[in-house]
Amino acid sequence: MATIIEYMKENELTWQPSFSGDLEGGLYGYRGAIIVEQGKQISADRKLPPKIQAKQVIMVTEGEVVKFFTCELESFNDFKPFFEKYGQFFNADSKTVLYVTDLEGEGTFEYEGVKFTALPLDESSVWNEILDMADLEKSDMKSLKKQEEKIEKVYEEICDADIDEASKSFDEMCAMIGESSKQLMGAV
Repeated sequence: MATIIEYMKENELTWQPSFSGDLEGGLYGYRGAIIVEQGKQISADRKLPPKIQAKQVIMVTEGEVVKFFTCELESFNDFKPFFEKYGQFFNADSKTVLYVTDLEGEGTFEYEGVKFTALPLDESSVWNEILDMADLEKSDMKSLKKQEEKIEKVYEEICDADIDEASKSFDEMCAMIGESSKQLMGAV
């Protein structure tokens, strides 16, 4: 089986990556977005942006397994297509945190043997939220100059953090889908 990174490259599923490279200890890190559903092909060399994507992804892998994954999903309805495309790379030991803009509550649920914690994302970024969860300050990260050092630090801390919320079933999570609560920031 290929690694998730090989799979993403072979199938052109990376989207605007800001980092993709080796980390210490045989790990691999990725930051950017990943495509869940491709945009329409409008010509031989032009495609529309993805219909569905996991945004603001921070991912650490080891071999064929995703060790840590966090992202923003625009809707909890995007979870199933996401899992259909990438679920083969997760296992019971994967640490996963989904920030979802249309969730009206939070919970930890199991889906096909993989545990996911899903939280609403209102106006912050996944990076800021995961720093809070890992009990890291932005000032802790400023001293780290390289992107891989920052990903390694977050991963190191998140491994020891309690990321679980109240246990819910997948159907209970689906019942919390509401309107998108994300506040768009822009010129005033």
